[in-house]
Amino acid sequence: MKPLVKIEYCPKCGWLLRAAYMAQELLTTFSEELQGVTLAPSETAGRFSIYLNDEKIFDRKEAGHFPDVKELKQLVRGKAAPGKSLGHSDRK
Repeated sequence: MKPLVKIEYCPKCGWLLRAAYMAQELLTTFSEELQGVTLAPSETAGRFSIYLNDEKIFDRKEAGHFPDVKELKQLVRGKAAPGKSLGHSDRK
């Protein structure tokens, strides 16, 4: 079964568009590797966390920043599609 990504975001902080953009990027890059991406409004203020099959792979508070798309794609690739090339996102 293909993995499912969940992006939990704070609706009070206005982070829906950021979450939707990241979901779009993941679905474009991993169209064949992912089952889908779910957007979930958080009941906890300030939360922006990303899960892959219920395993937290990124947390804004723990990291001290939002993930950039390159970082997020590399995190998902590491768990869902280790051999997949990310093209320009693999360059340093």
